[in-house]
Amino acid sequence: MTEIAQIVAERLAKLDRHITALTSYKELIDQLSVKKPIYQVDVFEQLKPEEKAIFDAYLKRFASVQDYLGAKIFPAILDLAGIGSGPMSEVLSLIEKEGIIDNLETWVQLRETRNHLEHDYPSDLAQALLDLQFCVNHFTTLQTYYSNVKSFVNKYQDR
Repeated sequence: MTEIAQIVAERLAKLDRHITALTSYKELIDQLSVKKPIYQVDVFEQLKPEEKAIFDAYLKRFASVQDYLGAKIFPAILDLAGIGSGPMSEVLSLIEKEGIIDNLETWVQLRETRNHLEHDYPSDLAQALLDLQFCVNHFTTLQTYYSNVKSFVNKYQDR
């Protein structure tokens, strides 16, 4: 196994752990949302601290998956495929061209929404809940990116 293939394998193992945790938190959110309309301000305010903690954990993992894909996985898999890259804008453009992300606009919107929730503690709870719901609803988007990465790597792993 080449050095870059080894690096990609190690990074994918770490990404697997992030995805597993994210999936667990998404399942807990789904269970909670069956019982009550959790994205309504009055309902959210009445959630127990441990129920609210599920959302914090979900957002942390959501951010970790997206950050890790962008910073560690995407450049490494382009190297594995022999595709040169440069700054992050070029990496994302190539990743989009390879079909790993559906489009750059979705990637940026996911990043901006979760950054807003992480860094700018929202004063408007209703807007924060819309942003939170957006991130939860885009769980499958991150899952698709993850699956696309795995498929891409499988094409180049044994070269």
